[in-house]
Amino acid sequence: MNHDSSIEKLKGWLRAEIATLVPGQRLPSTRWLAQTHHLSPLTVSQALADLRREGLVLSRPGSGTFVAQTPRRREEPADHSWQTVALAGRSIDTDGLSPLAHPPHAEGVVPMATGYLHSSLMPLTALQSAMSRVARLPDAWERPPSAGLHGLRSWFAHSLGPEIDARDVLVTSGGQSALSAAFRALLPPGAPLLVESPTYPGALAAARAAGIRPIPVPTDRDGVIPELLAEAFARTGSQAFYCQPTHHNPTGTTLAGDRRQTLLDIAENADAFVIEDGCARWLSHTDDPPPPLLAMDRRGRVIHITSLTKVSSPSLRVGAIIARGPVAQRLHAIRAVDDLFVPRFTQEIALELVSRPAWDRHLRQLRRSLGQRAALLARALDRHLPAVDFSPPAGGVHTWLRLPSHLEDAEAAIAARHGGVVVMAGRPFFPAEAPGPHLRLTFSAAATEAELETGARLLAAAVPELAQP
Repeated sequence: MNHDSSIEKLKGWLRAEIATLVPGQRLPSTRWLAQTHHLSPLTVSQALADLRREGLVLSRPGSGTFVAQTPRRREEPADHSWQTVALAGRSIDTDGLSPLAHPPHAEGVVPMATGYLHSSLMPLTALQSAMSRVARLPDAWERPPSAGLHGLRSWFAHSLGPEIDARDVLVTSGGQSALSAAFRALLPPGAPLLVESPTYPGALAAARAAGIRPIPVPTDRDGVIPELLAEAFARTGSQAFYCQPTHHNPTGTTLAGDRRQTLLDIAENADAFVIEDGCARWLSHTDDPPPPLLAMDRRGRVIHITSLTKVSSPSLRVGAIIARGPVAQRLHAIRAVDDLFVPRFTQEIALELVSRPAWDRHLRQLRRSLGQRAALLARALDRHLPAVDFSPPAGGVHTWLRLPSHLEDAEAAIAARHGGVVVMAGRPFFPAEAPGPHLRLTFSAAATEAELETGARLLAAAVPELAQP
């Protein structure tokens, strides 16, 4: 008999038995169930464990398994209408993060929206080995230093360049919390924050949640346009500019070399900070990415944010902020208020992961795999969607499509979902009015490279206008 079907049959019998009993009444023993139903004790234990997770039974060591207390059902739903008045004017917009709420690998749907790696691209063996080694450390559950483990801070510093000091590194719970902390450290509620347009929706959500106003600065295929950045600083008096100079999300562009020093000079003239989001630097498809803006900065204007999450696993929430001068002290204070510190166990796993030779092998393999996926998706788009305009990215996990101007990207994304492929509409990536309709297609979450071809074909079938030259 199939092992899974044996468990399901026993669970069905137990549910029927539970329906005849009262809460607190004892169920038959594991030995009796195994003998009566001709099953192994392990099969019985697994069936009971499933019912415990469902809340139907509870176990008391040494006493047995008992019917759980049935929650009392409310006659009427509670009235929470008073909260509408109490919370007025304090809504938090997370529309741009909506793909995170959907299962990335729903049955029969090609996932091309969420920006995380499919499990086949994750360093699972290395992660499991790191976790096993950390579990044996005698101090794995001790409180870590508030700024982070020294070894991990040193590794982050070394990964960004020899001139970076480990004392300037603050370990964070991933990149998103680092963004939120950086925005609140630099700007008060109501202040303007210059951002590239388009940009990462998570940054827009973090800024707006803090009461900060994102102000768009246009970009082209070489990154932010310097003249417009200087004009935006002059017009708004902003004290900070948020950017992704390497493998930008969603466009995939990398800021041109001749614009990098110009950007820093503009910030110097405006007496402003540059918040550099470097979370995609590890996702280069070919050669190593250019040095971060942080490495070019000698005045403490650049606050650099990085993370291991995108390049390893969505559940390894470990990142870092690198900042110098008084602003670093403010960031430490905000971190202490938010969550005190990142759990030592998680930091130890991250340090074990990146300190082993398997990490470099993972990065090389990931670089090849992402490059192959980007090229395959580009060929598929050329075949199936000749009406879209795009540039194949040299890094990152996204391809940015410009649609014909008469289409609505939100409607196209809905049609695509109904057609079996999940993509992101372009509108949430713009802090103000969008200059045209766009879609972002992610090539890292699909189970196989062949699935990307399927996704392009399904998108063409769902939005026929895109298949017409």
